Amino acid sequence: MTALRICFVGDSLTNGTGDDEFLGWPGRLCAAERRRGHDLTCYNLGIRADTSELIAARWRAECAARLPDLHPAALVFAFGNNDTAIEMGNGAVRVPLARSLATARAILAEAKAWKPVLFLGPWPAEEAKQPVNPSGKLGYDFRNARIAEYNGAYGKLAAELGIPYLDLFAALSRDPRWASASRAGDGIHPPAEGYVLVAERVGAWPAWRAWLD
Repeated sequence: MTALRICFVGDSLTNGTGDDEFLGWPGRLCAAERRRGHDLTCYNLGIRADTSELIAARWRAECAARLPDLHPAALVFAFGNNDTAIEMGNGAVRVPLARSLATARAILAEAKAWKPVLFLGPWPAEEAKQPVNPSGKLGYDFRNARIAEYNGAYGKLAAELGIPYLDLFAALSRDPRWASASRAGDGIHPPAEGYVLVAERVGAWPAWRAWLD
């Protein structure tokens, strides 16, 4: 049995927006590990619409409050989709690629020096449903070509830093179950079925399993 406290730091995709069961993929992932006998504490630190820059401003304080040094702990970061989005009204990418990479580098390097770290990349959008307009006032347009560009750059950065990276974009783009779940969502947030698929992929990831098995 492994005892571990884990902060899952990200945006609405980490939060589980669109999931009627309010578990998202972190809740499902940790519940599955509990059934395997592991003693995990799951802290979901996903905030809707957060970019890498917004995460950079908050992650350390939020995680430090939850991960005292006397307990084994780890960090899982999952961000990037919001960086790639075009903000409706001004037509600009929210965080241009060079700035996004610099921010991700700062986050991940600091995190790795503190705790074990995993990094999950962005996932595909349902382009037929763009732009996504959750508030009715501010919309975001997600495009897969741009997500793929950021995803590839994040993967190279993670390799350079020696941090395991899960390429969800490539894996989910090839999965017909994801296509079905994505079509049932709002264009970026799937219903529960999509979060189940992500939890399954993370749970089978060798880098995740190395923390537990």
